[in-house]
Amino acid sequence: MEYNFDKITDRRNTNCIKYDFAVERGREADLLPLWVADMDFPAAQPILDSLTAAVQHGIFGYSDAKESYFQALAGWYRTHFNWSIEKEWLVKTPGVVFALAMAVRALTREGDSVLIQQPVYYPFSQTIVSNHRKLVSSDLVLRDGHYEMDFEDFERKIVENEVKLFILCSPHNPVGRVWTQEELKTAGDICIRHGVLVVSDEIHSDFTYPGQHHYVFAGLKPEFAQNSIICTAPSKTFNLAGLQVSNILIPNKTIRVKFQNEITAAGYSQVNALGLIACQAAYTGGGEWLTQLKKYLKGNLDFVRSFLKENIPGVRLIEPEGTYLIWLDFGELGLDGEALDTLIEKKAKLWLDSGSMFGRSGEGFQRINIACPRKILEQAMDRLRLVCC
Repeated sequence: MEYNFDKITDRRNTNCIKYDFAVERGREADLLPLWVADMDFPAAQPILDSLTAAVQHGIFGYSDAKESYFQALAGWYRTHFNWSIEKEWLVKTPGVVFALAMAVRALTREGDSVLIQQPVYYPFSQTIVSNHRKLVSSDLVLRDGHYEMDFEDFERKIVENEVKLFILCSPHNPVGRVWTQEELKTAGDICIRHGVLVVSDEIHSDFTYPGQHHYVFAGLKPEFAQNSIICTAPSKTFNLAGLQVSNILIPNKTIRVKFQNEITAAGYSQVNALGLIACQAAYTGGGEWLTQLKKYLKGNLDFVRSFLKENIPGVRLIEPEGTYLIWLDFGELGLDGEALDTLIEKKAKLWLDSGSMFGRSGEGFQRINIACPRKILEQAMDRLRLVCC
């Protein structure tokens, strides 16, 4: 079927964090929100049909996944990423951030160092600091509008801080990098050399732009598979975040047992019953929706690129290779972080994610979610134009 991504669905008054909680979060009620990473598009029809059937059945008791669930997941990763997974590797959690926290608790001790690459998704640092571990960042380097890993700094930070765990963001949120095989292998080899475990957040893996390909970290080398936890979910791909289901894949049995024991200690067992249904439906019947969505998102990206070039040349797009989140550089405006946030919220009346949330190296940037109907994106860009020119 043909999906209409131009249709605007009113999300207000649905207890939606994106639209209904500005005041509760200390902001003005009339902001246009393009911040949190969910989409303003209804889910694929096969998902809605499966959920409707479950709702009409009317009973929502304790549930778990059968063989068909695993086959749907395995089929997706085999087809799209050439990665074959085993059933025993799978641990289901209510979300990737929860899984990150469980990994930190299971695989490190209080006071141990955990490395990330800022500017990066801010819950990474929260899970480290909140669990009383030492946060270490090997910041990404921006060269000619393109972010790169600084491998010399990466290895030095690992050695100097006796790092025990590395949280990889792949594809990277917010800078939009889709790491090459060579980059991932270099980072992975360094981690193997120094006994550093890798937790790879690959939740955005299905969103790559033409010419780019996502490589599952564990699929690159057998030793990487035995030294990593791969965090996946249908939530970003199919707009299912509120259904609370993620699929964590851990080939190494010893690591998997430690991880599962930490989840048990937290008192958690089965995931959301409707989340299981939606996930299976997504991986078996959501492919056409995703194909059409990615084409639409590329159109949104092309629009933003052209608009900035023609109307706001002082704001630079960091060209994304993946994700539906774009990273804008406001540095040429000469504003400090607080002044930039004021410009965005008080004058442009936009709710974006301030770059400083992602680490000090994110200051002067803003993250924008372009997974919305074009008219909403046009409104946002017009608001920026009026205050930036």
